[in-house]
Amino acid sequence: MMFSPWKDGRPTVVVGLMSGTSLDGIDAAIVRIHGSGFEASVELLHYYNKPYEPELRQRLRDLCSEENSNSAAVCSMNAYLGYQFGTAVLEAVADAGMRIDEVDLVSSHGQTIWHQPIPEQGDPYAVASTLQIGDISVIAKHTGKLTAGDFRPADMAVGGQGAPFAPYGDLILFRHPERGRLLQNIGGIGNCTALPAGADPSDVLAFDTGPGNMIMDAAAHMLSGGQLSYDDSGQWAARGNPDQDLLREMMAHPYFHAEPPKSTGRELFGHNYAVSFLEQAGLRNLSDEDTMATATAFTAHSIADSYVKYVFPRHTIDEVIITGGGAHNKTLLSMLRELLPEQKVMTSKALGFDDDAKEAVIFALLGNDFMLGVPNNLPAATGAIRPTVMGKLALP
Repeated sequence: MMFSPWKDGRPTVVVGLMSGTSLDGIDAAIVRIHGSGFEASVELLHYYNKPYEPELRQRLRDLCSEENSNSAAVCSMNAYLGYQFGTAVLEAVADAGMRIDEVDLVSSHGQTIWHQPIPEQGDPYAVASTLQIGDISVIAKHTGKLTAGDFRPADMAVGGQGAPFAPYGDLILFRHPERGRLLQNIGGIGNCTALPAGADPSDVLAFDTGPGNMIMDAAAHMLSGGQLSYDDSGQWAARGNPDQDLLREMMAHPYFHAEPPKSTGRELFGHNYAVSFLEQAGLRNLSDEDTMATATAFTAHSIADSYVKYVFPRHTIDEVIITGGGAHNKTLLSMLRELLPEQKVMTSKALGFDDDAKEAVIFALLGNDFMLGVPNNLPAATGAIRPTVMGKLALP
């Protein structure tokens, strides 16, 4: 007779899947979860990354652009990514030396191709909405495992922005009884979670700070003629100097003056923004090195400025903990340390937690709570009017 761990109280083994706005690949975190909700504890068993091939990355960039996308391409890629996510699960399990029958659940974020928490004005058919592709039925059939996914629309249905979700996991994984902590994930987009000492859910302040790696990656790609997809360790930016006038103009963007809760994505800081930035850099005759330094400084300043405006007036923060791909950019970290002299800026690796695994771990937590019917959004972060259970289920 088969027993469900969600009925008999056993720890669950969940494969959390995350593919972010950087469009660089699929993160898979195999975790063992004890309990649920804010009292859950997590053991990271294995982390695995499946990079996107260059052509797939470009096709995804096109899908995120109104000029280059179409319904047929979205439909096809939805199924194709389902197979890619399913394959990532099987590869991660094999890489961990485990068997697929040891896994209870797959929980997938999907790949965001459009996110509009604030609908277009003047169109009666435009409502707050979001779209993540990578069909969960395909994942379930391909892996033979229960698969949860498509979390964000449920939060939007109760008035939230469908983002950010990292704060839910940040509270579980990183709250400290004596130290105020600020978790800063730097993927394609940057998002922060402020956790005052001894925080409970009502204390959490969280929002998207703006671009993370997105503008830096786009600049590296275009300046290198397509040879590079990112500035490795920030080496290119380290050889240049930010243009302060251009940086001030970029920091005048309305997004940085909007009060939290707020979220953003490629719709504001995607390809068109990157092209405009490079045009402005060209008009100023900036070298490639200075252009990369300016893009990197833009991310650093948008993060630090967000703290000064919206976090520090409300909470005492002792530590800033960086996760995501940006945690590997030494130039970006150096800029943040210079801009935040009163806080200790570190990566999550210093706390024994893989810098790249966090968001995949969080989606494992969201899936586990969904299976138990436990509300898994955080209204303080998303702006939802109430807690709700997010997610959908596909059977194997």
